[in-house]
Amino acid sequence: MYPNEEQQVLLAKTFGSVRFIYNRMLSDKIKHYEKTKENLRTTPAKYKDDFPWLKEVDSLALANAQLHLETAYKNFFRDNSVGFPKFKSKHKNQNSYTTNLVNGNITLSDAGLKLPKLGLVKIKQHRQIPDGYSLKSVTVSLSPSGKYFASILYYYDTDIQPVEHVNDVLGLDFSMSELYVDNNGDTPAYPHPYRQTQDKLAREQRKLSRRKKGGRNREKQKRKVACLHEHVANQRKDFLHKQSRQITNVYDAVCIEDLNMKGMSRALNFGKSVSDNGWGTFRQMLDYKLTEQGKHFIQIDKWFPSSKMCSNCGAVKKELSLSERVYRCDCGFVCDRDLNAAINIRNAGILLLAQKNITVGRTELAR
Repeated sequence: MYPNEEQQVLLAKTFGSVRFIYNRMLSDKIKHYEKTKENLRTTPAKYKDDFPWLKEVDSLALANAQLHLETAYKNFFRDNSVGFPKFKSKHKNQNSYTTNLVNGNITLSDAGLKLPKLGLVKIKQHRQIPDGYSLKSVTVSLSPSGKYFASILYYYDTDIQPVEHVNDVLGLDFSMSELYVDNNGDTPAYPHPYRQTQDKLAREQRKLSRRKKGGRNREKQKRKVACLHEHVANQRKDFLHKQSRQITNVYDAVCIEDLNMKGMSRALNFGKSVSDNGWGTFRQMLDYKLTEQGKHFIQIDKWFPSSKMCSNCGAVKKELSLSERVYRCDCGFVCDRDLNAAINIRNAGILLLAQKNITVGRTELAR
């Protein structure tokens, strides 16, 4: 999005109002519960008399802030590990708000994107919208690098049915150095964008730490660091999109382990390497791209002994250290550790497909 100066001011007011109403409602809920032990039910409209400036922004944006708070409460009571809702910070949380389509208040045309209160905003459209799609909502956000984005949500009917016969099945094992190793022994030439930019990022972040807080030079340097992080993220997403598209176009089913990447990064001190790989993002891309074509995305349980099991005889080792990069079995089978795991993941995926009454042709369990 390319808003003019007047629109940028209104966007800043909207971001601030959404953050304010979220924090105020959360604070009132906490105080009310401490006094009465009951849940407070309120709406943003009740705050507009005390804070008239809330009337200047889109009311649907405030209503969605209330829905987000209610969702946060529901998630907390459903699963305590999610954590209690937190107050939003002006400096740490992303500036964004969501508005909904009501009586044609949002339109997308060649001239731009028309939004409530904001009017027509110039945009660079990512792709054309197919016929039959119904616009539902728009989320407007401001990135730390100073760029405005509008994410438009559409609803559409689909008659895509999962294929009941697959020919080509691929097994992928996570690799810290090359993203993955497949059951054919192939690995992508992963560029490691964070590692390539790490030294430059360190220099710019040192400069930022020396800038006086609240000063204009600090804001400029902060924007510069944010642009570098954004560039790294874009490089990573570009590679993952292309790689997942290549796999989706060739294979009918992809088998992958359901790994806990956050736990792995903490337990093994591989935080930077795990984050640089973007394995979780890659997994999500494979999932939705395969689903769009009626193909199958199979996740193997994380406790499945893919690395410890021999893909030749099926024997499972009791112990296997991370330093052992070559798998050696008592049956005489010798194989690269990651390749052996990828073959086991593929074999397990084929068995899961069979349990779903999906026939697998032109392939058999590898040995």
